[in-house]
Amino acid sequence: MGDLTLKKFEEASELVKKVTNPTKLVFSEYLSEQTGGKVYLKPENMQNTGAYKVRGAFYKISTMSEEARSKGIITASAGNHAQGVAFAAKKYGVRAIVVMPTVTPLIKVNRTKGYGAEVILYGDVYDESCAYAEKIAKEQGLTFVHAFNDLDVATGQGTISMEIIKELPTVDYILAPVGGGGLISGVSTLAKMLNPKIKIVGVEPKEAASMTAALKADKPVTLKTANTIADGTAVKCVGDKVLPYVKKNVDQMITVGDEELIGAFLDMVENHKMIVENSGLLSVAGLKQLNLKGKKAVCILSGGNMDVITMSSIVQLGLIGRDRIFSVSILLPDKAGELVKVAKTIADANGNVIKLDHNQFVSTNRNAAVELVVTIEAFGTEHKHEIIKALEDAGLNTKEIGAKL
Repeated sequence: MGDLTLKKFEEASELVKKVTNPTKLVFSEYLSEQTGGKVYLKPENMQNTGAYKVRGAFYKISTMSEEARSKGIITASAGNHAQGVAFAAKKYGVRAIVVMPTVTPLIKVNRTKGYGAEVILYGDVYDESCAYAEKIAKEQGLTFVHAFNDLDVATGQGTISMEIIKELPTVDYILAPVGGGGLISGVSTLAKMLNPKIKIVGVEPKEAASMTAALKADKPVTLKTANTIADGTAVKCVGDKVLPYVKKNVDQMITVGDEELIGAFLDMVENHKMIVENSGLLSVAGLKQLNLKGKKAVCILSGGNMDVITMSSIVQLGLIGRDRIFSVSILLPDKAGELVKVAKTIADANGNVIKLDHNQFVSTNRNAAVELVVTIEAFGTEHKHEIIKALEDAGLNTKEIGAKL
């Protein structure tokens, strides 16, 4: 296991400075209050390509022979590695082909093309795209660059630890998202080299927990599915080359559900004014499962490449999940003034009507002939209950239903 060495990490740390933005740690007062520790964010979502992946891609291409580069390179990626490879290849004037899953967000596809790479959409998940890319590499004699199962790539990703420890030498915990294992293997190995006392925590989606499965089985395990909104970490099988380093250097693996990522996205937007993609939020969502009282923790925000449609959907789901948007069905008598009564009751309770559907044909009973479906904005669960109680106290036949947006 001598392939991830301090010498290579030091070399990579200097090389990647040519293509990376300085991502200084951001202290999070909000997350610190939530956890009882001091929580810092490593905003790799602010990189040139919107993710940390440019580190590993650039270091890998930098260490290639001229012959390997001249053949052209091919890779597979759910998006962020694709942009990293495309960006790094452009710097060296190397032809790059990227195979991406058909479900990859459009923003990632377009940005990859924008850096000069040729894009092929193939497969439903990363693993299918990867197999196809390897097939093309053999057929066309291209140099294949793996997104995570490559120790040079992992070395480049590990440069994040060098920066964290230089800036915060007394860090106690580093949390990193886990997909195939490239980031966590590099980050954990260098961190342990520099300070063995640092605790390294890997966080992956519950529905794509391939690293947890691999560590349990002591070998890579292929999951049946990897169905998660964290598309950047939707990997069915982790890399066999990086697994030994994860086993040796990662102290704990935890998993989080998609609903926790939705909440974390809302928190990040509202409290830090930052856009972080679902995979990048795994480290933040995982904080709740740790006892950080009196400790200093750094969450690596691995990327921020999220398309606007996905963003809109996540925000809506987050607001509904936190009872800041809810809907009620109200049955009203078919007579003048009833709609005004509903509106006034909601306004008096400080609710804000954002949508209203009026159906006069729900019943032939004129005492309950009109159904009003009102979607209301509230401050949270307690306020929602206050509004519903106010409607009931006003003698209105009220029933909460699924939010209508």
